[in-house]
Amino acid sequence: MSKETKTNAMRILDRQKIPYTVNLYECDNFIDGVHVADQLGQSYDSSFKTLVTVGKSGGHYVFVLPVDQELDLKKAAKTVGEKSVEMVHVKDIFALTGYIRGGCTPLGMKKPFPTVIHESVLLYPQVIISGGRIGAQIVLSPADLLRATGAKTADILKEENV
Repeated sequence: MSKETKTNAMRILDRQKIPYTVNLYECDNFIDGVHVADQLGQSYDSSFKTLVTVGKSGGHYVFVLPVDQELDLKKAAKTVGEKSVEMVHVKDIFALTGYIRGGCTPLGMKKPFPTVIHESVLLYPQVIISGGRIGAQIVLSPADLLRATGAKTADILKEENV
């Protein structure tokens, strides 16, 4: 991969000497992680999306979870010690993180925010996250993802209504 195409997330991994691979895919506009996983033949369980929230206190938090799952806002708030959290509006994501919707990754945001990754991340030898722009993914080990983001793991998923 040439220097010009590296994202901030990739440069951070390089600086930390963390091994990763990059998957590139064709995409002109935002498509969600489920469609990307389908397009590339990837498991939903080991493909993770990044969501950015704001707490009642005004603090921002990053949650990383499987692409086909939903964030439980109550569990998320409890995990970060907030009364409540809500999703950051799409129009505010770039100003806050430096990334656009569909290219948001927990690595290399403008400021480091407390990050929580769903505990299922530990079940896989490799996981897939956004590469920091639409059309790019980073594949790395869960241990390296946790180390690079300083994240903790927790159960943050909405329970399925059965």
